[in-house]
Amino acid sequence: MFTGLIQSVGKIHLQGKGVLVEVPSSFSSLILGESISVNGVCLTVSSLRSEGFLADVSEETLKRTALGEKAASQAFVNLEKALRLSDRLGGHLVSGHVDGLGQVISIKALPQSWLLQIKWKDPFFKKYTCKKASIAINGVSLTVSDIEGEGHIFSTAVIPHTWINTSLQYLKSGELVHLEADLMAKYAESLLRDTSDELAIDSNENNSEISQDWLADNGFL
Repeated sequence: MFTGLIQSVGKIHLQGKGVLVEVPSSFSSLILGESISVNGVCLTVSSLRSEGFLADVSEETLKRTALGEKAASQAFVNLEKALRLSDRLGGHLVSGHVDGLGQVISIKALPQSWLLQIKWKDPFFKKYTCKKASIAINGVSLTVSDIEGEGHIFSTAVIPHTWINTSLQYLKSGELVHLEADLMAKYAESLLRDTSDELAIDSNENNSEISQDWLADNGFL
């Protein structure tokens, strides 16, 4: 589990069937087997190198993310170590399991921030997008400031500190980004769906109690 508060920016390369992530000296004390968020994707340190670490990348990860393309172009990536129970939760709960890809529609420099406009590639996830909701973009915890239509296009403001200290500063219009919707919204949806299913089952059972067979079994016919 992560917070979406980026700790450093590294560079990713293809390495065999996995990736090599170069990290700055400030991102130190890596441990074999620990989880690292790389542009919002939870990866496991499989081997330590003087310049960083190696991580295996599964077929599922390659299918759902743009990590392969980033590694091929040796792009900059956001890095965050896994959350400890003693840490403060300054951003929001981020699992590192990317829901889908988004496309950068526009980047607008404002006097006190940068305004990003993003479009979900898969409209299925738009239901999790609403004003003031949390969302992780390339692993960065941000807040939805505005939405268009039913939510498949949304905007978010990035303050100077976040812009300068993350790889968001290298984004270009048309580029693909990793999006993870608010975990709490997905849990709420699951609970509501389960409750709805239970009510439907109860309703069916109640209806069956007054069927012709039930009346016959209980001496009414």
